[in-house]
Amino acid sequence: MRSWIVALLLVAFSFPAFVECAVRHYNFSVVLTNTTKLCSTKSIVTVNGQFPGPRLSAREDDNVIVRVTNHANHNLTIHWHGVRQLRTGWSDGPSYVTQCPIEPGQSYVYNFTLTGQRGTLLWHAHISWLRATVHGAIVILPKRGVSYPFPKPHKQKIIVLGEWWKADVEAVVNQAMQTGLPPNISDAHTINGHPGPVPNCSSQGFTLHVESGKTYLLRIVNAAVNDELFFKIAGHNLTIVEADASYTKPFQTDTIFLSPGQTTNALLKADQNVGKYLIAVSPFMDAPVPIDNLTTYASLRYKGTPANPRVVLTSIPAQNATPVTKAFADSLRSLNSEEYPTKVPLAIDHSLLFTLAVGINPCLTCINGSMFVAAVNNVSFVMPTIALLQAHYYNIRGVFTDDFPGNPPFTFNYTGNSPPNIQTTNGTRLYRVAYNSTVQVVLQGTAVIAPENHPTHLHGFNFFVVGKGLGNFDLEKDSKTFNLIDPLELNTIGVPTGGWVAIRFRADNPGVWFLHCHLEVHTTWGLKMAFLVENGYGPNESLLPPPSDLPMC
Repeated sequence: MRSWIVALLLVAFSFPAFVECAVRHYNFSVVLTNTTKLCSTKSIVTVNGQFPGPRLSAREDDNVIVRVTNHANHNLTIHWHGVRQLRTGWSDGPSYVTQCPIEPGQSYVYNFTLTGQRGTLLWHAHISWLRATVHGAIVILPKRGVSYPFPKPHKQKIIVLGEWWKADVEAVVNQAMQTGLPPNISDAHTINGHPGPVPNCSSQGFTLHVESGKTYLLRIVNAAVNDELFFKIAGHNLTIVEADASYTKPFQTDTIFLSPGQTTNALLKADQNVGKYLIAVSPFMDAPVPIDNLTTYASLRYKGTPANPRVVLTSIPAQNATPVTKAFADSLRSLNSEEYPTKVPLAIDHSLLFTLAVGINPCLTCINGSMFVAAVNNVSFVMPTIALLQAHYYNIRGVFTDDFPGNPPFTFNYTGNSPPNIQTTNGTRLYRVAYNSTVQVVLQGTAVIAPENHPTHLHGFNFFVVGKGLGNFDLEKDSKTFNLIDPLELNTIGVPTGGWVAIRFRADNPGVWFLHCHLEVHTTWGLKMAFLVENGYGPNESLLPPPSDLPMC
């Protein structure tokens, strides 16, 4: 009997993965769903008939398997925004980058492991503008038996912010591409799918229910298509403890600021008088660019609040409240503890400068004979007709080149007056790096046509935000101010209007990885590029073979 127990213990200790990790299975059915909002009904693309879509929950190091079946009338892919996808680039999801789309009537199985990540991320469609309604939260809990590095909350609440158009969103973007003009702005913002009351249409909106004396972990996701958003709860401060699924040094604030694609975890203490408190979500824009300027309202309601109570109100940041966004961003720092160290690269193999700009190119079929475009280092990225990762893996020639410029093709006062020529070049050009190389990218905003904040997302990696500033980046001067101790670790960062951001990452993930503005309007116009990271040595440093059900173009 004793020998049998010893043998069992030896097996348990020899295979800890069977004890600590799990395989999580999900079925995502993509369907058309009739939905009524803003006193108007339309058919939208959803997952499992839900808007926002279903929550995906797992623990750190779990294996996640999601079967996506497309019953809608659009080609579609799903991107697991912020998931590292170590060696599993086939499951990253951006259409024509890592896979061809899932056509109507087809299915595809995404298979990935949540390695070394814990917190909140999001998933969304990654083709055209379908992510306007095809999105949801990813909740990554710590490993079983591992505590949070902050007081354990009583409950967790998911809050997904979004945008809503009365019109068919695909019709909106198609019209914009045909005319060459910017697309129509959204009609409302949403909180967990609820637009709240708007002019000429009453709506109850979303209610966040709490109990006095309890602490809640709010998992907040900005799934909006084009709008950066403020989030406030009247009479309550929030303690930020995580950003983009990386722990941060805790700090208190009454206003959260998130760009599209960014996520955060915030502790909310229900420590006010029993009652009803206003929740406000309002847009930010500090450039002369039209946006949906409506504020969306919800409510926080304490248990025991009487019917029809007086609502406690809150002030709303000005639309151009740049000091508020700067104060929030400047307060974010990586936790950098013994258990969760900050491993920022110190020596750099590739030092790159990427300008982000809008331009105007000729267009014979457009209204004014021209069309808006956007570019990185003056290259408007042209999407191929076969996935870049497939072309790389199978060595298919003629799909892309690996000569993306590491610096702007010409130098000018980037944040000053526009140069006389604001046309861009077109190309499907990648930047190649060896496995395990260290990369520094300075994302330089420009004032071409108009300066604007560009929330930029890198697939396949987390990066460290080592520096940021206004004006033109000065390598000699500005690099001396870099934070190499506890820089924030993110997957999406806002490049400030008329300024720059410096990020660093280690290219330890072989594959083809998209870098693009997460304002969908700019991505559509071409503000995107991709890194090609070569295999290292041996199978553990190499891209896995493609799955047998990988969609074909």
